Amino acid sequence: MVDEKIKVLIVDDHFFVRQGLRSVLSEHFKKAVFGEASDAQNALEQAWKEDWDVVLLDISMPGRGGLDLLKELRSIKPKMPVIILSMHEEEQFAIRVLKLGACSYIRKDSAGHELVKGIEAALRGTKYITPSIAQRLALHIEKDVDGPAHETLSDREYQVMRLIASGKTVKEAGYELSLSVKTISTYRTRILMKLGLQNNSQIMRYAVQHGIVDVRAEE
Repeated sequence: MVDEKIKVLIVDDHFFVRQGLRSVLSEHFKKAVFGEASDAQNALEQAWKEDWDVVLLDISMPGRGGLDLLKELRSIKPKMPVIILSMHEEEQFAIRVLKLGACSYIRKDSAGHELVKGIEAALRGTKYITPSIAQRLALHIEKDVDGPAHETLSDREYQVMRLIASGKTVKEAGYELSLSVKTISTYRTRILMKLGLQNNSQIMRYAVQHGIVDVRAEE
């Protein structure tokens, strides 16, 4: 498999991250051909034009982010494997992206060895689940059906909640997600209702208590 010619699309808004991933993977997949995209629109265009063996997708891009792009990629090319790359802890996104059809969720700080395993699994047509995520999946299956309140949030509501919990204003959240202030305010209202909360401070407290935001990353 190391000498197999494969096509890999790297989707990340940071040039040096894309170059770093190419360098790491080129050492293992000697005949790999790489494509790059720095935003969602370019990624979709390349997905339409080429049949990529695997897509490496950063979950935290500005504008139309990773969750939205994952859904669109799965819609236009349902059999094309997508591996999510993230700086966030597994509990923040892993279960959610796997439910949306990603074949792996891999933290960028362990992207070398784990990413090679993820790509090899994708080429075999299987998912690659890290041990820590496997444990969370087991707990997710065993827990009470109702689960924590934030699991009732839609993917967009979840994105808005994370931005508010990290200290973003409604205007700043709208800018990051390319949505109007009115739309963000509507999502905020839904979040408060679903979680039984009253204000942004309580959203922040809830998110920290449930590991939805990484306090260390926000400091």
